[in-house]
Amino acid sequence: MSLTETTSKWVEILSGRLNPGQVSSSEGERYRHSHDESDHAPVEPDLVCFPESTKDVQVVLAFAKEQQIPVTAFGAGSGLEGSAIPVQKGISLNFERMNQVLHFAPEDLLVTVQPGITRLALNRRINRQGLQFPIDPGADASIGGMAATNASGTTAVRYGVMRDQILDMEVVLANGSIIHTGTKAKKSSSGYSIGGLFVGSEGTLGIITEITLKLHAIPEHVIAASCTFDTPRECAEAANNVLLMGIPIQRMEFVDAPSIKKVNEYGGYGLPEKHSLFFEFAGLTQSASEDARIAEELMTDLGAQNWHVAVDAEERATIWKARHEMAYAYRHQPGVSVTGGDVCVPISKLPDLLEHGRELIEASGLEGGLLGHIGDGNFHTCIVYDPESPEQKRVAFGINDQLAFRAIELGGTCTGEHGVGLGKQKFQESEHGEALALFKNMKQMLDPDNILNPGKIFA
Repeated sequence: MSLTETTSKWVEILSGRLNPGQVSSSEGERYRHSHDESDHAPVEPDLVCFPESTKDVQVVLAFAKEQQIPVTAFGAGSGLEGSAIPVQKGISLNFERMNQVLHFAPEDLLVTVQPGITRLALNRRINRQGLQFPIDPGADASIGGMAATNASGTTAVRYGVMRDQILDMEVVLANGSIIHTGTKAKKSSSGYSIGGLFVGSEGTLGIITEITLKLHAIPEHVIAASCTFDTPRECAEAANNVLLMGIPIQRMEFVDAPSIKKVNEYGGYGLPEKHSLFFEFAGLTQSASEDARIAEELMTDLGAQNWHVAVDAEERATIWKARHEMAYAYRHQPGVSVTGGDVCVPISKLPDLLEHGRELIEASGLEGGLLGHIGDGNFHTCIVYDPESPEQKRVAFGINDQLAFRAIELGGTCTGEHGVGLGKQKFQESEHGEALALFKNMKQMLDPDNILNPGKIFA
C-alpha cells in the first residue's frame, strides 16, 4: 500500500472503533499538530485522534500496538521544546475534548480534572470558591501538558513545580492497562513514588488521562513591586538576599535591560530600561504590606533604584502582562527566528551564570536577552537570528549549549521547566550519567514497542 492508502485504512479502522468525528487525516489538522511554539522543524502526523474518555485512549493505544504506530500526546501546543511534535509521524492524540472537571472538593483543597482542561479554564471554575491552582507558566497550557513537562513558571518560588502540586494521576500504559500513581491523601509512605516517574516524562512512558491537583486559597491582598540595578549580578545577589532573609514572596522575576527595552517597544509599557527585578507579595493585607516594606528597605540598602509598588489590580496585571510578553516581544519581529534556553542552577550560582550569559550574547553580535524565575534559579535566553543564515543559527544555538553545559557543571540542569523534547537530548548524558541507562531500561519495560512519543528525551 502507499502511505495514503495505509493512512486511509488506519482512519477507516479507528473510525469504526471510536465515535464519529474523533479521527481526522485532514491537511489542516495534520498541520495543526505538526508543531508547537518552539523553533524545531514541524513534522505532520499521519492522522489525529480526539479521545473523549479514558476508554478511547485505550482503544487508540490498542490499535497503535496492533499496527506498531507511534502515538504522541498533544495538549494546547504551547510547548517550547518540541515535546508534542510527532517526529516519527503516526497518531497525534489531541486531548482538547477531555477538558472536564471530574471531581471538585473545595473542603479538601483538591480537584480531579481531565488532561485537556487549560489552567485558565480550571481557575475560572474554582476561583468562585475562593480557590486557585497557582502554577503559572505564562501560556494557557493544558494541565496534562503541564504535568507531562513538569512545568512551573513565575509562582514556583512559592508553590513549586507541577510535581509538587499533583496528588494522583490516572495513566494508560502502552499495553492498555490503567494505573493510578497516588491517592487523594496529601502524603503517603506506602510503596514506590511512581508519580514522579510520569510527571515530566513527556508522554514517553504512559498517557495521562486524569490528574488530581492540590488547590490553594486566593490571597486576601496582593502587591506587586519592581526595582532596577546596574548589572545582572546585582539583581541575582539581591534576589538571593530576599530568600536568605525569609521574606515571603509569591513571585520574583528577573529581566535584563535589553529585554525591558524590547518589551517597551512592543507594548509601550514605559518601564525603566535597566536590569530589573519584579516581585509579588501576597497574604493578609497587613502581612503583605509589611513584606513589601521590608523588601523595599532591603533593596534600597543593596543599591536598588526605581522602586515602584502597584497595589491596584489593573496596574499589577499590566506589570505581569509585560513580564509574560518579554519573549513575544523578540518573536514578533518579521523575518527572524528566536531560540530560547531554560537552565536552572543553585541560587548562589546565578550571579556568575547570568553574567556569563550576557557576555556570550554581547560577544556574538546577535540581539538577545535574559529573563526568568530568579527566585528558584531558573532563567531563559531569547536569542534572535536570521533563519536564512546557517552561521547565525549556529552561534545562537551555541550560546544556549554553552549555558546548558555550564549549568550542569554548576550542579544544575539543562532544563528547569520546558522539558527535554528535541533540543535538550544532547545534555542528558552529562547531566544524568549512569542513571541514563536506567531511564532507557524503564522506557523499555513500560513501552517495549517504543510507540509512545518515540524520539524524545533520548534518541
